[in-house]
Amino acid sequence: MSHLMVGVGQACITPTLGTMLAGYSPMRPALSVHDDLQATAFAFRTGDTTALLVSIDMCNLYWPREELCKAITDATGIPAEHIILSCTHTHSGATAHTHHEDGVRYANTILMPKLAEAAAAAVAALKPALVGWGTTWSDVAINRRQIKENGVVSLGQDPHGTWDPTMTVISFREPDGTPIGNIIQYGCHNTASGKNDEVTRDWCGVAIDRLQAESGGVTAFINGCAGDCGPRLANGKTTASLQQAMELGGKAAIDAVKAWRSIRRWEDVPMKVMFRELPLPLAKLGTPEELRAQAAAMGDPETLKGQKKTARERILLRADWLEEGNVPAETRSIPLVLLALGELAICPLPFEIFSRITLRIKEFSPFEHTLVPGHSNGSYSYFPSMDQLCRGGYEVYMFHNVFPVPFADDAEQPLVQGCIDLLREFHEM
Repeated sequence: MSHLMVGVGQACITPTLGTMLAGYSPMRPALSVHDDLQATAFAFRTGDTTALLVSIDMCNLYWPREELCKAITDATGIPAEHIILSCTHTHSGATAHTHHEDGVRYANTILMPKLAEAAAAAVAALKPALVGWGTTWSDVAINRRQIKENGVVSLGQDPHGTWDPTMTVISFREPDGTPIGNIIQYGCHNTASGKNDEVTRDWCGVAIDRLQAESGGVTAFINGCAGDCGPRLANGKTTASLQQAMELGGKAAIDAVKAWRSIRRWEDVPMKVMFRELPLPLAKLGTPEELRAQAAAMGDPETLKGQKKTARERILLRADWLEEGNVPAETRSIPLVLLALGELAICPLPFEIFSRITLRIKEFSPFEHTLVPGHSNGSYSYFPSMDQLCRGGYEVYMFHNVFPVPFADDAEQPLVQGCIDLLREFHEM
């Protein structure tokens, strides 16, 4: 009797033309479709326990996770605590925001129904399976926090920066060798297409299609430590054009197939899943008077622009919020759905996570191989490693200003240690 059963289901989530695309220039409408977006669900079952991992061709999971999971639970009976929703982070897909009409329409008419459809199809397709995984070194990504001569950090390419070069392919097949599906995991922004007006999965779509053609199994992509990692484009930037996205995708495709061909061990292993909430410390705001003094020290508000201007506005909003009698919490909890297939563990995080953080978690995990996908089960913005906070830049600005009360500057260690401790607990289950 097999320990592991696996099923795959897929549904098209391509938006209608005119829908606003996510990412850079976020209010640009889709004028054409280069390649269809997909929701690809992998169902896993051992005994009476079933879990789902759903790869979604979207930028981020801005729509409430509770509502997305409810649609899936209603269709499959699988509880939200056993569901991983992971975005590929394409900047050329639809956005599903609660605060504008376009996003609400997309979520209600396409995203939620299609997630439920893909999940139900995956559960219906469950069958005995063997799993194998392979890895390869890939330089599709590069650290994107370029440090200019004057010390300013901008979005570009930093050849001296940290990134995770490991591309992993998890593959599933029936005991007789019939292919079931594959999951590619790698950490890199899907921003190569830049500010294009075509709907596309960006570079990862080429890798998905090529591995699917080579292996015969439905293939999906889950992103990793993309917070400080962008595509290694010929123009030296982190964005280019649809053509260059497809060119980079060809390189990613070669690496994905190489990782898949390196698989030597196919096993019937048990699946297990564990849900926990991990509390992380929040920043100390200080008093309203201290916040107003901080804003004043930033200079003449008439001369401030861009991030400095909005940062000052955020500081003053915090001061107003405190004066209204609000008391900030000390922690904010993030959802963690840990999934293991034998000695392969998946620890998804709801951040655009920096590479050094995921490398630390992977180094001390008790599992033989650990994946740390970002953009999963929520969207809590960027989470920089502590060594980068002093440099500033776009990602650090977002870390400090997305929430009224941001995470503490030293929250990296509680996050890393919390994940490692939970992985050790999970390993012993």
